[in-house]
Parts: sequence; structure tokens; C-alpha cells
Amino acid sequence: MLQEFKLGQLEAILFAAGEPLSVPQLAELLGVNKPQTWELVGLLQEEYQSEKRGLELREVAEGWQLCTKACHHEAVLQLANTQELKLSNAAMETLAIIAYRQPVTRAEMEAIRGVKVDGVVNTLLDWELIAEAGRKETIGHPILYKTTKRFLEVFGLKSLKDMPAMPEVLAEDAARHPQQMSLLDMEAAEEMEVKELGDNHL
Repeated sequence: MLQEFKLGQLEAILFAAGEPLSVPQLAELLGVNKPQTWELVGLLQEEYQSEKRGLELREVAEGWQLCTKACHHEAVLQLANTQELKLSNAAMETLAIIAYRQPVTRAEMEAIRGVKVDGVVNTLLDWELIAEAGRKETIGHPILYKTTKRFLEVFGLKSLKDMPAMPEVLAEDAARHPQQMSLLDMEAAEEMEVKELGDNHL
């Protein structure tokens, strides 16, 4: 009975983790020794070998992880392609700030929104809509953020230049802080510079 309970615990831990966990990590979480953990891993792996199960217990990167069986990958990909990305108003507002003013720091986002953005930024990172873009050359060297290729895919944009006109609140902020040139401004400046060089060579 205790073994069955621990087996259930192991399954729950692996499901919740979502990433590979080593035997020492599992042993600590389960409160058992390593040989017992290896035994539980073997039993769970054996259970998942049934054709009725859609998952399998796989050894990955020196750890163990619950994964989709290869024979079901097509069905899982179809689900991923049809799932709707749902973002809160706060997330959309923060994403808009990043998109139009990138690269931008959390403090700069908070200055525009007037509230903390830590949780929202973490959500956007989890969705892979934004990514870190280095650090700003200022006191504390805060992390800069920019949008990703997935951002363009989700919103059906060919490039950042295809975004709608900048919202009024962001345009006002840009006017107050002209030194904080966005990526869009940089692209426009680079295009102008290339055009001028071309004209000079005519």
C-alpha cells in the first residue's frame, strides 16, 4: 500500500515538474532513499509501457520526465496549433509597451503603466512572446526585453514595421523621452541612412 502511494506521488511530482528530475531530487521529494527511488521509477516506467497510455517515462538529460509517446505527437501538435492564446488586459498592455518601445526595462514599463509588471513579464516570457535583449548601460544594468519571432507569428505580422500606429500614451512617452529610441525608430533610421548613401552614389 505504501509503495502504491509513493508511486502515485512520483507520478504527481513528475507531472507537476514539467522538466527532467534526477533520482537524487526525486528521492528527496519523495522522502525515500535512492535504491527505493530507482525501484519506483522502474515500476512507473513499466506501467506507462501499456498501449493504453499516451505518456511514457523517459530518461532525459540525466533525469526523468513524463513525455508524450511518439505515436501521439501529431495529435498533440494539432492541439497546439488550435489553442487560442489568451492574455489578460494587463499582459496585452505590457506587451504593447515592449513591442513599441523595445528594448525596454521593467522599470520603464512600470513608469508607463504605473504598476508593477513582474508577474506579467514572467507570463510573457513563459509564452515566449518576449525575450531578454541584454542589459541597459545604466546603474544596476537592468535587463532589457524585446519581442520574439513567436510574437510576430501570433499577431500575424511580417515584421515589427507592420504593427499599427503607436498608441497615444506610448507616443506621448516617446515624445517625453526622445533619447529612448525604439527598435522601430532604429530600423527607420537605418533605412534612411542606407537610402542617403545610395543617393550619394548616384
